[in-house]
Amino acid sequence: MKKTIEDRLTYLYKGELFSIIGFIPISGLIQYTFPELHLFALSSFWVSLILLELLLLQGSYYWYSKRERLKRENSSITPVHVVRRLHRFQKINGGIIVLAVMVFAVDVWRWHPDYPVNGLKVSGFLFVFAVLEYINYFYLQLSYDNRSDVQYLVRNKKLKRSSMWKDFQRIKKINLYSKEKGETE
Repeated sequence: MKKTIEDRLTYLYKGELFSIIGFIPISGLIQYTFPELHLFALSSFWVSLILLELLLLQGSYYWYSKRERLKRENSSITPVHVVRRLHRFQKINGGIIVLAVMVFAVDVWRWHPDYPVNGLKVSGFLFVFAVLEYINYFYLQLSYDNRSDVQYLVRNKKLKRSSMWKDFQRIKKINLYSKEKGETE
């Protein structure tokens, strides 16, 4: 069982790392192949790409931390300091999402009336993908890529809470317990 969980956590963190590395040359290739998109001139493209890369990095960090704890301590419970750090990132990510919406508005205003419509569409797709990753990590599991997850979805007819969300709830309980006992963090 431990080996199966460790393999799954390894798959998850390496997949996120591969994506982080892969999006950069793919973006360059798209810009090189389709210069009329003006991707690299669109601030909305850069904000969306940076948001996605940051989210993937946070996801990789999360899964790697769980895997390392499992290897060292035979427990896949995420270390408290990791959960607290990711909770801070959750708020920062939310701010970047709001900023990105404003940057899209600035791009539309800046490029008026000669919008690079298809470039804005690519940037919009990247932004939506980043927001879905944000939801997937911090709130609801949107990716169901193994049998047990699919069975849960069919049986319960609702999305699962994300692992990170469950960790946030666990930490809230720890903090409430500490405050009731008069302990400091």
